[in-house]
This record gives sequence, structure tokens and C-alpha cells, in this order.
Amino acid sequence: MFYLNVEAAVKKDNKWLIIGRSEKEEHAGGLLSLVGGTVEKEGNSRNILERTLRRELFEEVGIKVGDKMEYVRNTSFQLDDGSEVIDIVFLCELADGAPFVKSPDEVDHVYWMTTDEIIKHPKSPVWLIDSIRESDTLMKSKVK
Repeated sequence: MFYLNVEAAVKKDNKWLIIGRSEKEEHAGGLLSLVGGTVEKEGNSRNILERTLRRELFEEVGIKVGDKMEYVRNTSFQLDDGSEVIDIVFLCELADGAPFVKSPDEVDHVYWMTTDEIIKHPKSPVWLIDSIRESDTLMKSKVK
């Protein structure tokens, strides 16, 4: 069985919304990340991924995103305890709010960073860099 995790790639004024994960987090504590979280069991449900992402964005950094979410990519990885995770990234548009550290147990810092700043940052894991590159490519393809 897999855990299912969703993440939001939110861009504003040529910068991405990035968090510094809390040092308290078991997985990737202290590293940079997109905002997101684990999908909870709901039984029969519709649009669970999108609702989860909206909930996580509001709970962690106090923002709301628009209705349209575009699929970017999915990956899988294994946690230190052996649990398997499927991670899905969506491109989202900021609709309301200014991000701040709303959940200090999960988030230490909130940043707006360019793609280049993320790629060069020493606390950017490869999966974040790959997600940002693919999100950036998707956004550029829409401009053509």
C-alpha cells in the first residue's frame, strides 16, 4: 500500500512559493520543498487530490489557490521506515492571501524564489529541483 502525497507548484511574479520544512519533520526535515501533504482516507470521494492540496496550502501557509490545477508529474519514493509514497505535483495559481508560516510544526520558513535560486540552493533536494524544472517547462509551453 502507498501513501499518496500532493504538492503545489505556485508561481507569482516569476518566483515559486517554497517552504523550508520544519526540522521536526521526519522526512526531509530542514530541506526546501513545495507546499503539500498526505491524502487522507475519505471513502467514496471526488476531487480528493485537489481538496487535499487546498487544505494543505491553507493549513501550512494560509493561502488559497484558484480552481484550475494542472498536473505536472508524479514520482514514488520510500521513507526511512520502508513506507512507499506516491507524490503528485500540480501547477496552481495563487488566488488569495500572502503566505506565512501558519503551521510551525511543518514549516520553518516561507520563500518566493526563482527557478535558478532553487536549483542553486544547497538545501534543495533533487526531487524539488526536478519538480520546479517540469513546472517551469509546463508554464512556458502554455505561453507559446
